[in-house]
Amino acid sequence: MSTATHRRSRRAAPATAPADSEVRLDPVVLVPALIAAGALAVLALWWRDTYAVTGADQWLTGAGRITGLLAGYGAPVLLLLMARIPVLEREVGADRLARWHALGGRYLVGLVTAHLLTITWGYALTAHRGVVAEEVQLVFHYPEMIKGTLGTLLLLGTGVVSARAARRRLSYEAWYYLHLATYLAIALAFAHQLVNGADLAEGVGLYAWWALYLLAFAVLGWFRLVVPFLTDRRHRLRIAEVRPEGPGVVSVFLTGERLDELHCEPGQFFRLQFLAPGLRWAANPYSLSAPPHPRFLRFTVKELGGHSAAVAELRPGVRVRAEGPYGAFTARRRRARKVLLIAAGVGITPIRALFETLPARSGELTLLYRARDEADLLFRAELEELAKRRRARLQFMVGTREELGDVFAAHRLPALVPQLTAHEVYLCGPQPFTAGVMAELRAAGLPRHRIHHESFGF
Repeated sequence: MSTATHRRSRRAAPATAPADSEVRLDPVVLVPALIAAGALAVLALWWRDTYAVTGADQWLTGAGRITGLLAGYGAPVLLLLMARIPVLEREVGADRLARWHALGGRYLVGLVTAHLLTITWGYALTAHRGVVAEEVQLVFHYPEMIKGTLGTLLLLGTGVVSARAARRRLSYEAWYYLHLATYLAIALAFAHQLVNGADLAEGVGLYAWWALYLLAFAVLGWFRLVVPFLTDRRHRLRIAEVRPEGPGVVSVFLTGERLDELHCEPGQFFRLQFLAPGLRWAANPYSLSAPPHPRFLRFTVKELGGHSAAVAELRPGVRVRAEGPYGAFTARRRRARKVLLIAAGVGITPIRALFETLPARSGELTLLYRARDEADLLFRAELEELAKRRRARLQFMVGTREELGDVFAAHRLPALVPQLTAHEVYLCGPQPFTAGVMAELRAAGLPRHRIHHESFGF
């Protein structure tokens, strides 16, 4: 893919931007509200079938029923959050959905643990048996309990490896494959819920439970399996060029058929599965580093693990399956006229595409790019040419923290970016950097809804 071809792909930025006063129903608020309403409906099932609670055994058994119902409800909700439903990916954003999923996963593990302990203890008091003897009785003599136990062990095991301390030691690929076990865990536990759940024995609760689980697995299968297969058959993506951009960084240009029908936007990402030895069983997320073009897509990849390191060795012609586009890190989120872009390291990837395309008049667009040294700056010539053409402000902030201090400290930001609180901010970089800058922006008076960020955590 020649430089001249790349330059021809640039699109003129629209002259206008969304108004501050535009009112819209925010799915970031609506989706949690719907999930909470569903949880209340689930609690209503317990309330409907509970006439009185007396004695420690009934209190414990009641707590076991409640936590079991909520855990059973939470499992398909977590599947739906990560089913890659286009409207959620576009309006809420994959980054936020992943955080919700992680938080929900912690709640699910806690609910399952509480259910296991309270229901066993409550049944033991009722039967006048020890807790261990009651657990053996439940597992080996109640129908579908062996499946339920296996599902519980798989779920708790996944929860352990997802803990922050353990996750740091895992590659993205290992974490991805381990999480596939949760699908099996949920399927195994489903039969246990139907057979042993007193609140799901019949009526509307039973039908609603079947509908929720069937919906979750149908949506998951459609968007995670069927849609990527159809996309692959229609667009037939393949590598056109792998171009070095810096130490350990390459840009991968993909070509294919009917690329304009992908309807991708600057700031979004795809999960790419390279059909080459050692790579074909993993789909890793990579952001567009240039506006989409009818004939090619550009992704920039930094060596951060085995998968990304192997991508640099690929050659033109390798087939690629792409899931996407995903993400709400786009111009759709913008409400203010002035825009501040902040990037660190390889976080410049989606920011570079936004810098080229976000609607802005002269002086309304600012990009601050943080790097430890000059060699870590990506797209420097491209960014300087874009800044000149768009009459935008571009500032490279190069050096160690010891040399520069905290350049994004709240007390320094107003001088660095005049009228800071009038800006919409797009922020991308390593997770610690992103979290720190977000805190400083908030301390400097910028509202949370004006800060849009994307991180590389998993």
